[in-house]
Amino acid sequence: MDRRRRAACAEAGVKAEAFTADVRDRDRLLSVLDTVVERYGGVDVVYYGPASIDPDAHPTPILQAGAADVERVMSATVYPAADVVQKVLPGMIERGTGGLLFAGGLSAVMPMPALGNLAVSSAALRNYVLTLNAALAEQGVYAGSLIIGGVIERGDIHRMVTSQPERYGSAVGMTLDPDTLADAIWDLYSTRDRAEATFSVFG
Repeated sequence: MDRRRRAACAEAGVKAEAFTADVRDRDRLLSVLDTVVERYGGVDVVYYGPASIDPDAHPTPILQAGAADVERVMSATVYPAADVVQKVLPGMIERGTGGLLFAGGLSAVMPMPALGNLAVSSAALRNYVLTLNAALAEQGVYAGSLIIGGVIERGDIHRMVTSQPERYGSAVGMTLDPDTLADAIWDLYSTRDRAEATFSVFG
């Protein structure tokens, strides 16, 4: 959470504190989660939406994607998700309440060959979440998946894409409002009447 978002929370009367960890650094990630649990006595809701502007995170097209390419993105997205869940889920189950919310790409449900190895990890993450949803149905804990097909406005990837139209093309008509997505995530968690929702600029 950056300074601007913390300031917005403060203006709304919400106390906010930031803890930073790269999910690819497992030791750091688990250490930060331990700190949060110790400070607040547990975690009520997790929102997990892995994304990166690092060149190493760029996709390898499916016809060129070997095991190492798939393992690289799985290690950066799916494996950390499982670590996060295993760290916070026991407390949620003990309390009989909580939420695990995950955001993934449209390639999880639609063949997109250019996204290659990222599509594999997106599909794996989605299946993981849907399976969690089924397993937790009677335990008071919700797991939900938000499938996103588009560039989220005001984010790092949006800034990268719009700053290099010669490389990525025009973003006009390809963006999604983060406030709309936030409302959708809250609706998923509060109603708990479905396991996932899809938002896509592709219809």
